[in-house]
Amino acid sequence: MTSRMVLRLLTVAALAVGGAMVSAQGQLLPSYPKLGFGASVTPAYDGWYDNADGTHTFLIGYYNRNWTEEVDIPIGPNNKVEPGDPDRGQPTHFLPNRNFGMFSITVPKSFGATERLWWTVTINGTASKIGLIMSPDFNVTPQKSSEEAPNGKYNLPPVLRLTQGGPAIQNPGQPLSMATSKTATAGVPMPLDLFTEDDALYASGSNATMTGKIPPVVEATVAKYRGPGNVKAEGFHFVASKGGKPMEPFAGKASGTVTFDKPGDYVLHVTLNDFSEKGGGATGCCWTTAMIKVNVKPGVGTPRITGQQ
Repeated sequence: MTSRMVLRLLTVAALAVGGAMVSAQGQLLPSYPKLGFGASVTPAYDGWYDNADGTHTFLIGYYNRNWTEEVDIPIGPNNKVEPGDPDRGQPTHFLPNRNFGMFSITVPKSFGATERLWWTVTINGTASKIGLIMSPDFNVTPQKSSEEAPNGKYNLPPVLRLTQGGPAIQNPGQPLSMATSKTATAGVPMPLDLFTEDDALYASGSNATMTGKIPPVVEATVAKYRGPGNVKAEGFHFVASKGGKPMEPFAGKASGTVTFDKPGDYVLHVTLNDFSEKGGGATGCCWTTAMIKVNVKPGVGTPRITGQQ
């Protein structure tokens, strides 16, 4: 059994752990098929890893079974982490389908092997609760692929920079505390540039040459993570300044815009996927995420609102 197959099974098991802790007023279990709307959102434990300073980091995503509906669940009784502060930087806006490594929680090196954090999400009458524990079965290496590329090297996550030559962001699950800040005006497109570098490596299991229609070396997704209104992101397609083929080092820039329909405080979530695709193709590597806090001012004719998500 390959490491890809093993981790895919562990991902299913992680969802099952959350599913075992579900109560459903509508008698709908977490394993029921996705629906257009009216379905549940299940937290997903994507694994944990050690840090150089001895601390440990949990990598966390979710499965929104509303395949046509993005849903909002404010921090509080229906969206909380326990014990301690219920707000650990988790999303309040949930995109459809399975989303990997959307945020992370770092715990001290003293965190015991039997200790747990719990993330509970309740929507449409269904409460889903998943435990985060340092079981060896869920130890992952999101910083480096577990499989060799055809050249014998190991794929690394793409590098993301939010300004030309700015600080490098690499690996999934960047916490909200590390978010950069911007300002915008409601109804006015906010320019946003993304810069990336990637090794353009891939692992196929058999080390076969990549054939057929080859996807872009790096693809970007920019989406709402928190905020009171709707968000429209457009134009985030990387134009290569170097490379562009498998196994050739790649560099590129994506220049897009983000438009907010209401004033308030928002968080944007940025995801870069390389050839390993969404969620690292179930190998635990290689993709990169970042968050951007945006304070959106009222535009002409837009009312001020109170209360944030």
